Amino acid sequence: MTDARTLSRSARTNGGEAGAAVSSRALRPWRRWAVRALSIAALVLVWQFASAAKLRLPFISFVFLPAPAEVAEAFLELSRSGKLMSHIESSAARVLAGYLLAAVVGVALGVVIARKRFLEDLLLPALELARPIPAVAWIPLAILMFPSSEASMIFITFTGALFPILLNSIDAIREVDGRLIASARALGAREATIIREVVLPGALPGVFTGLSIGMGTSWFCLVTAEMISGQLGVGYYTWESYTLQNYPDIVVGMLIIGALGWTSSAAVRVLGALVMPWRRER
Repeated sequence: MTDARTLSRSARTNGGEAGAAVSSRALRPWRRWAVRALSIAALVLVWQFASAAKLRLPFISFVFLPAPAEVAEAFLELSRSGKLMSHIESSAARVLAGYLLAAVVGVALGVVIARKRFLEDLLLPALELARPIPAVAWIPLAILMFPSSEASMIFITFTGALFPILLNSIDAIREVDGRLIASARALGAREATIIREVVLPGALPGVFTGLSIGMGTSWFCLVTAEMISGQLGVGYYTWESYTLQNYPDIVVGMLIIGALGWTSSAAVRVLGALVMPWRRER
């Protein structure tokens, strides 16, 4: 009887501890989101203080920095004008086109460069030479090479996304365990089968890291791309605001680009979690 009571008491204790652990795990995401929200609120408060006090330091000045209220008013004015969605749609279409093209080209080149030494020697030096060139330096060549300004702008966003995707794909493919490849080859698998069934699944985490970074750099290059021929687009709106010295509108454009870049990069990470359920479960 004593043993039965002891076991029953132990089961209740363990059950309570397990329930508390589950409850703690359930609350943990809310705590993390609360900390993230607090960090943004703290940034806005520091911004408000610096702009209101016209803070001037030896290395930086906030004299002309618009306050958060001015930026919010400029955003509301842009929203009421009906142009906000037109700008977002134009920019999103350009970024998406350049990004998807960069994803296909970057992963494909990553596979052949990582798997074939001859192709690495043939292709990688030219790509490494082009990689450090900033997006703004591509503008004259993009205008000369492409028949339309739209194609030129897509090319600029393409160059921004290509190199992070390419380099992460190369590194991820090279990190795949060679014993898995040797085992597949010993079982009679051909090169195409090895790439499809062994190399790419093993390299997916690194590939999706490159895809996430590439999405951010596509938005990073957006202002440069839309400097070519501006009619619509968030980057064009930001650049036009700079030329007209509408400082609150500049910050509005920057914040919109940041929000769109963060959202699209998060979407890529969610897609990666869906494609790699084993990592999500782990």
